[in-house]
Amino acid sequence: MMRTRPLKVALLGCGVVGSEVARIMTTHADDLAARIGAPVELAGVAVRRPDKVREGIDPALITTDATALVKRGDLDVVVEVIGGIEPARTLITTAFEHGASVVSANKALLAQDGAALHAAAEEHGKDLYYEAAVAGAIPLIRPLRESLAGDKVNRVLGIVNGTTNFILDKMDSTGAGYQEALDEATALGYAEADPTADVEGFDAAAKAAILAGIAFHTRVRLDDVHREGMTEVTAADFASAKEMGCTIKLLAICERAEDGASVTARVHPAMIPLSHPLASVRGAYNAVFVESDASGRLMFYGPGAGGSPTASAVLGDLVAIARNRINGTTGPGESAYAALPVSPMGEVVTRYHISLDVADKPGVLAQVATVFAEHGVSIDTVRQQGKDGEASLVVVTHRASDAALGGTVEALRKLDTVRGVASIMRVEGE
Repeated sequence: MMRTRPLKVALLGCGVVGSEVARIMTTHADDLAARIGAPVELAGVAVRRPDKVREGIDPALITTDATALVKRGDLDVVVEVIGGIEPARTLITTAFEHGASVVSANKALLAQDGAALHAAAEEHGKDLYYEAAVAGAIPLIRPLRESLAGDKVNRVLGIVNGTTNFILDKMDSTGAGYQEALDEATALGYAEADPTADVEGFDAAAKAAILAGIAFHTRVRLDDVHREGMTEVTAADFASAKEMGCTIKLLAICERAEDGASVTARVHPAMIPLSHPLASVRGAYNAVFVESDASGRLMFYGPGAGGSPTASAVLGDLVAIARNRINGTTGPGESAYAALPVSPMGEVVTRYHISLDVADKPGVLAQVATVFAEHGVSIDTVRQQGKDGEASLVVVTHRASDAALGGTVEALRKLDTVRGVASIMRVEGE
């Protein structure tokens, strides 16, 4: 039976995502009401620029006083899509205090203060949902938090930033350099005017913190995530990757240690075999590969950003929270019972691809091999090319710890015969 009193929703932010949320709420109002069991009413929209024309939104709903809006006391749900740390954090906690549940797409805030926000939601008996914070329209948070709640997740490996995947895909498919590919991404609207958050891995690191926390039932903050950007990836790196039957992706990797006693979370460029499902993810798409004990390997794929895809995830959370409100319940909150320690990057074990510029003379390879052996890093393959007294040496290792590899590289730099370390890249997904 349909409840006649509408559920009141306030929208914080009305940019690309917020305006699309408002549009869908209006155009799909009947369907949403049927799915929820009650009408949904847009009760207010907080913006910074009230004079901007917002098609389909009643100007009477527009306000610049977001605090007053969330303090109204008659709201059922507040949708936060303004981003950043403040005022979003204060607005969300104020919404809880005044009786509203919250849908957020704010990955940076959740990665930094997710535990405190979950605590505030629990204190006031409200929901905090954030499917849109990671991988846009791809259902990922809810499957990890609910569908796999009875399973043991061991690894989450994914491409969670569309901008960087577009750039790397262009470099791979066309041979373009980094700057050329970035310029094209900017011209097509995939990259922001300041792409730092994307290309330096900050965006992916925030998502990795959220995914690791949910997957391993452990609080993982942004500061716990090792982060490396992709600005140093070159066409030469792609050429080397192709010779190995690989490509290069910026990956978010969350892993449980083999003994189950700790976890790691990291973001960095890596070579992956062309046979791996993530290698075929093209353009600005996202994909996440989940490995667990019972369900095995699962792949989640789709558009990871944009107004409509992100709004789809927001509306999915809105429907779930609205149903909870009608039934007088709340959904799952934070699950951090495992409280596993987050190990430092030095303890991560993987394979490595190292490119060295060396002198082209006898004995160099033996010197380099000795340094690897002294640091306990086993060599898998070596490839050498020389010309006019200069040479390049490409070494691919067996699995070794990041700390051991770091010590190896430091020692290599001190050799007179090593002119420079051209690149270091991890090899994943094997």
